[in-house]
Amino acid sequence: MVKHLIIKTFVILGMFGMAYSVQAADPVKIGFSIPKTGMFASAGPSQLNAYLLWQDLVNAKGGLDIGGKGRRKIEFVQYDDKSNPAQAAKIYEKLITNDKVDLVVAPWGTPHHFAVAPVVERHKFPLVGNTAASVALRKVKPGYLWFTSSMMPDNVAKAMTAMLKSRGVKSVAILYNLLPFASENIQFLKPALAKAGIKIHFEAKYPPDIKDMTGMLIKVKAKNPDAVLVHSYPGDSILYMNQAREVGINAKTQYVMVGPAIGFFRGMFKSNLDGIITMGSWAPGMKGTTGSQKFYTAYKKKFKGHEPDYLDTVEVYASVQILEQAIAKVGLNREKIRNAINTMTFKTIYGDVKFNGVQNGSTPSGFTQIQKGKIEVVWPKSRATAPVADKGAWAN
Repeated sequence: MVKHLIIKTFVILGMFGMAYSVQAADPVKIGFSIPKTGMFASAGPSQLNAYLLWQDLVNAKGGLDIGGKGRRKIEFVQYDDKSNPAQAAKIYEKLITNDKVDLVVAPWGTPHHFAVAPVVERHKFPLVGNTAASVALRKVKPGYLWFTSSMMPDNVAKAMTAMLKSRGVKSVAILYNLLPFASENIQFLKPALAKAGIKIHFEAKYPPDIKDMTGMLIKVKAKNPDAVLVHSYPGDSILYMNQAREVGINAKTQYVMVGPAIGFFRGMFKSNLDGIITMGSWAPGMKGTTGSQKFYTAYKKKFKGHEPDYLDTVEVYASVQILEQAIAKVGLNREKIRNAINTMTFKTIYGDVKFNGVQNGSTPSGFTQIQKGKIEVVWPKSRATAPVADKGAWAN
């Protein structure tokens, strides 16, 4: 009788142990929205691929290090926000309240970050932002949102002006999308250009769904500026590239804000992209970065030879490196994660990142340029892998 009771007790204890073990091994549920349809759908893979690669690499080593107390694998919960910021806000509310995710990672683009900021603030969910930057949101000082990107519009304006001056640019034409990030860049760029004595010979704004730039570009050509600065997103960047070649925009300095660093973009335009300057300050194997070559190699392996977007994919991957390191330090307590992000210095493929308020206070704003099919960092000079080159003639 006593022997039977002892055996039964051990069985029960063993069952409790098994239940605890299964519970401890539950995956960490991480939620996000992504633009799989709508006007930003072409940009979505640059973000999604970074998340999927991170998930693969972390899960291959047993999962996230939970504050030194074991590892748990990552499970994503994702929804299509249809490129609609209001839809993204609803999704993040659902992820937190219905899906009961442990953590969230960022949506794509500045408007979507604006939309979800009140949601994560209200629920006290830390969100390491990527693919977005805004001086306006920085001034709000949200307590649970940070920007991995160093491309704050005021800092980009200073860097742009310095780069143009270094090239002897005296006049520019400016075209810009009315979406918030592009418009905010112009808000800071125009006074910076005026202060530097650089004249704006032509300026035009256009709607996000623009279908034809020919009229604007004919006027740009007539003004013959030293530089053409196009503050665009992937869709309108494609439009500019096609129609600038047709019209014959031959400025030696041509800047296209978002798009040229994406792999499919380079495949689409080939040699016509040589000499185009774009936003970004990263290249594989850069000095002062952590794991950038490993990231680059793993990305090409997973995505069958395709290269990562040197702007968005890099920012996205750096953002989850930051989250991973914060979790390794303090576990899954969201308030402790928030405090860790505010105080730690993080080793990323972007370089060391320490936040100054909500902003990446370590990595400078910069620009890359496609040169003979390869992306080179050309500004600032402290991070440059090559000097800035002239935009060559368009190919037929």
